[in-house]
Amino acid sequence: MSASLPYDGDACRRTLARDAAEWYRPSGLFAHRFARGKLGGDPAYIGLIERKLIADNARILDLGCGQALLVAWLLAARARYDDGIWPSGWPAPPNLGTFTGIELMQSDIYRARYAFGDRPSSALGDRVTLIAGDIRNVAFAAADTAVILDVLHYMDASDQMSVLERVRDALRPSRGTLLVRVGDASAGLPFNVSVWVDRTVTFVRGHRLPKMHCRPLSEWKTALQSLGFSVEAIPMSAGTPFANVLLAARL
Repeated sequence: MSASLPYDGDACRRTLARDAAEWYRPSGLFAHRFARGKLGGDPAYIGLIERKLIADNARILDLGCGQALLVAWLLAARARYDDGIWPSGWPAPPNLGTFTGIELMQSDIYRARYAFGDRPSSALGDRVTLIAGDIRNVAFAAADTAVILDVLHYMDASDQMSVLERVRDALRPSRGTLLVRVGDASAGLPFNVSVWVDRTVTFVRGHRLPKMHCRPLSEWKTALQSLGFSVEAIPMSAGTPFANVLLAARL
């Protein structure tokens, strides 16, 4: 039973970011600081909980998972809820079911594996699977919920559709959910800011500056609908100057 606490989304996000980042202390200073900064500043993670977009004990497939921040976030949220420290009016955060994350960068997978899979004390090795590879050609595990945050624009249109089609096939028939965050290329200046920040962060983290293949929001919705999804567009830029939208696509 959770305590009735005043609603304060920003304070809750900062607290959860601090708690979640603790998983990464053994993975090094960079991993810890990156987790705390990203989770504390990115509205998508708190949005997943506030809107209860991930079901309890779901089989999660995270494509472009990075250092698997979603695992740490869900564990931190559930721990606070189970301790009775949770804002009134918020839905209960999900228990972590199974998590399969695929990430191109081996360094991110190394940090994630050390946080969740390679330490006996983590006790998560049987529930968390982390794969270093390209989502364009790695096989996808069966899932209830697929998550793709800020990844698809690094692929050309053909690869985008191929990945989305394979995600659809991996999801539970008639009940699966795809949560994909995209930039709305029709949004003008906020979209241009998004692209500039994306390129800057990519460069600072040591990646090549890839060509981006972005779409207006209407085209993203049409692409998903053509694959049989019903699509809900959720603004996901609160507190930022960006033009990001979370598409909740359901079968």
